[in-house]
Order: sequence, then C-alpha cells, then structure tokens
Amino acid sequence: MTQLMGRPFLGLPDDLGSRSPFADLLVGARTALLALSVIAVPVLGLWVLTPYGDVTARGALRLACALWLLGHGAPLTRGPGGAPFTLTPLLLTAVSAGLLRRAGARAGARAPHGTGAWRSALPLGIGYLAVAALAVAECSGSEAVLTADPVTDLPVVAAVTAAGLAWGVLAGHGHAQPGPPALPPALLPAVLADRLRSWAAADWVPPRDATAALRRAAGSWLLGLLAAGGLLLTTAVALGTAGSTAAGLADGPAGVLGLLLACTLLLPNAVLWAAAYALGPGFAVGTGTTVSPVATHLGAVPEFPLFALLPTDGPGAAGQAVLAVLPLLAGVVPALLLGRAAAGRGTSRPWHPAGTALVAFAAVLTVSAAAAAASWSAGGALGPGRMAALGPVPWQAALTAAGWSAAVVPPGALLARWLLTRTADRALPPTPATARLTAWSTAARCPRLRRTLHDAVTRLAALHPDDT
Repeated sequence: MTQLMGRPFLGLPDDLGSRSPFADLLVGARTALLALSVIAVPVLGLWVLTPYGDVTARGALRLACALWLLGHGAPLTRGPGGAPFTLTPLLLTAVSAGLLRRAGARAGARAPHGTGAWRSALPLGIGYLAVAALAVAECSGSEAVLTADPVTDLPVVAAVTAAGLAWGVLAGHGHAQPGPPALPPALLPAVLADRLRSWAAADWVPPRDATAALRRAAGSWLLGLLAAGGLLLTTAVALGTAGSTAAGLADGPAGVLGLLLACTLLLPNAVLWAAAYALGPGFAVGTGTTVSPVATHLGAVPEFPLFALLPTDGPGAAGQAVLAVLPLLAGVVPALLLGRAAAGRGTSRPWHPAGTALVAFAAVLTVSAAAAAASWSAGGALGPGRMAALGPVPWQAALTAAGWSAAVVPPGALLARWLLTRTADRALPPTPATARLTAWSTAARCPRLRRTLHDAVTRLAALHPDDT
C-alpha cells in the first residue's frame, strides 16, 4: 500500500524511462502559459493603473494574447478593414523560443533513446498548441483590437513550437553536430573524384573540426554586428529626444509605462535596424523611404519614441568613416578564430590554405543567410499603404553582410593561420647539436648566476655591519 501511494500519479515510468504523455501535455501547456504571462502580467498591471480606461479586463487579456501571438510571428489584422499588423516583437520571440528549448532539452535528457525524446516532445507540442488555440479563439472576435485568423496563425505558431522543441531535444539528448556531407561518387567524374581523394589524403579538405570552427566564426561575426547596432542605438538614445517624446505622448504614469513596455518589446528589432544601418543598406520606415548612411528620405512617421531616434540627414564624412570601421571590426574576431583552428590549435595538424579559404567563404555564406533571416524577422507592417513596409530589406542586408565579411574573414583567417603556423615552426624540437649547445650554455650560466647573487648579498651585508 505504501509503495502504491508513493508512486507519482502523472509520472508513471514506461519502458523508455520518460513520464506519461499526460504529464508532458501539462508541461507543454505550462510552458505556453509561462510565456504568455511574460506579457500578460505587465498588460494587466497597466490596465489596473489606468484610472479612466474604457477597456475591460477581458480586453486587456485579449491584447496580451494578441501580442503573444505576434511574438511567434503570427500575422494579425487591425481595424474593421483588416489592415495588416505583422511587426514581430522579437523580445517575446526570444522568450518563447528559450522556454520551448528548455522544455525540449528536459525531454531529451530524460529519454535514454532518441525515439523516446521525440515521443515526449509530441505531447509537449500539443499542450503548447492547445494554449495557442485558446489565444487565437480569444482574438478572433469582433471586439478584439488585433484580430487573429486560425487558418494562418496556428500553422505559424506550430512551426515555431516544432523548431524550439527540436532545438531543445537535440541539445538535451547530446546529438553531435553532423559533419559536411560527402558527395556520392556516381555524381562526380572519375578524374574529379580521384582529385578529391588525393586532396583529402593530403589534408587539403579541413577536418571535422571545421564545422565547429565555422559555427563559432559565423556566430562571433553576428554578435559583433549586433554589438555595433547596440552601440549605434545607445548613442542615438543618449543624443536623441526619445524620453521627451514619450513624456509628451503619454497621459500620466500609466501611459509612460505603456510606451516603455512597447519600446522594450521592440528593442531587439531596433538593434537589428541599427545593425542594418551600420552595414550600409539601412532600413525603411514606410513605403518609398530609406534611412541609411548614404541617403535618408523620410516622410511622416507615427508618433512613437523609437521613431524619434531616426536621423533626419546623413552622418557626414566622419560618421561614414566610423560606420565603415564597425563592420570591419566585427570581422576581426571570426578571422582570428578561423586562423587559430586552421593553424592546428586543438586539431591534429594544420589545414591547407585552400581548405582554410573554403571554410572562410562558407562562413561568409552563413553570415549572409543569417543576415537575411534576421532582417526578415525584424521587419513587418503596421497598416496598409505606406506603413506596409518597415525594417531592413533582406536581400540588401544579405549582400552587404557577405561583402563586408568577405573583405575581412578570408584574408584575415589566412594571415592568422600563416602567423600561427610560423610561430609553431619556430617552436619545433631542437636538433641534437642545438640541444647540447643549450645544455652547455645553461650549465655555464648557472654557477656564474649563483656567484653574482652571492657577491650582491655580501655587498649588501657590508653596508650594515653587525654592531655586536
């Protein structure tokens, strides 16, 4: 009887050692509710602080559900005409992705086999999507400020959920990163196949550590570019009039807090916009507008504190020089990382220079694709017509990111590899003659050093003789 009472109700073990599907279903729902509470608690708190608001508690909750769906990239509409509202607050996206990854990692760590991890992830996703379906149903009514459509919104939320859980399961279950795939020999001519085999035998093709080095290099370049965008945004906030604009637009402390919450949710978007400005192509704030270091063409923009940070003219020659240095500095760290890996630090032997250049250009392509994806996720629409185009243009950001990284990463990696391998060659084991010469010089210097120290101590003792 005691053993039966001590057994958990929701965690009955099965042959794979995981919990019951119902427990995983509840964990998925709890993960969604936790992500929803990140925005629901501030929105409901602002509703409580608003003294004369005509919005009910259900309306505030409906607004929180709409913002949560926007955080997953779900397109919404606004107003009776169905104006598009697709600007994704990336801070909510990061929170939801992090919580999904944590849930997936725990499911992957519990299962001793790969199939058990994926079997646990399925009820997790179902529980998460059940909360998403309730949020879509809540925002589908005519009273909603931002209206959701189940046909278009639920598949987007399902895609984000599947990606986050898969990321967590792979991380928690300890799956190794796959190496570069090999081409089937039947697709290659005999001469080219022999040539590739000879290159591989001569270590021309980088080893499997090239995958990890490629990932680190691309990630460091993107982090450097985000740091450049954050620096530009911080400078604009320090020198701009965003604070006075928020105080002028808000009606009381609740209004100021509401604008602060909106700016906080869109802060990652603003950093990506500033990074696109540092790259060169800039971004758009409406159809037919451009904000870039080369030229700035702006029309009427909505009254919002972040829009008060937009420059009205170009940065000038000195500003353009500073902006040109930022992407170049972002490429120094990945070049050094690739050069260190190519020099054989942490591997069996150095890479061939051609293999180093190949990995460096692969990092350039990876950076270009990541820049396009980040630019696409940071943009959107706030309405029809002119406000239907906001944010960087993905293909422009991809081309400029590829150009800046190609100008720094491949030559920098080759230079770093050459310097490190040259230093390693100087540190090779000495020949027997050199070893005997070094031993003789060491033996010859040691008595002389001891005699010099003895004479110095004797002279110091003579300066202070003992009175006794």
